[in-house]
Amino acid sequence: MNKESIYGLTFDQLTAWLLEHGHKKFRASQVWEWLYRKRVTDFSEMTDVNKECIQLLKDNFFIQTLTEHVKQESADGTIKFLFKLQDGNLIETVMMRHKYGISVCVTTQVGCNIGCSFCASGLLAKSRDLSSGEIVEQIMNVQLHLDKLEQEDIVSHVVVMGIGEPFDNFENMIDFLKVIMDHKGLAIAARRITVSTSGLANKIYEFTDTQLQVNLAISLHAPNNELRTRIMKINRGIPIEKLMKSLDYYLEKTNRRITIEYILLKDVNDHKEEAEQLANLLDDKKHRLYVNLIPYNPVDEHSQYQRSEKESVLSFYDTLKKRGVNCKIRQEHGTDIDAACGQLRSKQIKKAEVQ
Repeated sequence: MNKESIYGLTFDQLTAWLLEHGHKKFRASQVWEWLYRKRVTDFSEMTDVNKECIQLLKDNFFIQTLTEHVKQESADGTIKFLFKLQDGNLIETVMMRHKYGISVCVTTQVGCNIGCSFCASGLLAKSRDLSSGEIVEQIMNVQLHLDKLEQEDIVSHVVVMGIGEPFDNFENMIDFLKVIMDHKGLAIAARRITVSTSGLANKIYEFTDTQLQVNLAISLHAPNNELRTRIMKINRGIPIEKLMKSLDYYLEKTNRRITIEYILLKDVNDHKEEAEQLANLLDDKKHRLYVNLIPYNPVDEHSQYQRSEKESVLSFYDTLKKRGVNCKIRQEHGTDIDAACGQLRSKQIKKAEVQ
């Protein structure tokens, strides 16, 4: 029997499964509370659940499938976890401390096939999607880490921006969102969750139609097709015009703001000319989105790219502001550890290959 993570079941799925196996509906509420409110790590700790149900759960599910492989802690409180999956693959999860709470950045795939030429996540091709349970368990492991500190800290915000393209693992990602948002469990509000995509337009339509009210972020990084195709190969099949049309649909249906992510690469996409082009591109929707300007974290394997000079960053920012585009320069976290997404994983895999 192939056992899976129980975290992969939404509350409705858990209820249906227990009913199918001869248990009362209230059992689902009991199990759910033990998992997400009391946060047990062994089914035997569910003291008000009968023995037959406990054994059934043990026979069919795991609670913990991830093990901590490496943990890097930054002076600013950021922690990067490298977790090992049951099949031996490695994934990254990052916890960041902010004034407004604690956020966790989760990974959705083992590797990435999007192939952005500046990104450490894409150094290793995608080998598989993560299950919804493996994504949820990243949140749970971080929360368990916080619980051990006995400071009553909770994960309050989630960003789906780790290794992989979330919309390329759509169904599992949606189940993950439903689990962490459930008011009987972690109860993380939709407005405190952001999902990032490199621009899978067809999935943006589908995401919009879920009506989950979760925030959407777009990894744009260039204001024209020629430049974006050069640094992001996804633009060959989904050019900017097609992407913008899907964003119009999202804005019309949800009335929510969109975040535009723009990594600044020295002498590549950080000139005043690109800032003006970006302002033109976003002009008709500039009051319904904001641009997040992101300082680049250099990656050894992508030595052709460097971090933009401070003057260029400020000039880009000023140009957008003068054009009426809401924007900010993202505050950096974990700069004294392997800050780039996928960097720690890549280094550990290479280290293992050498040994």
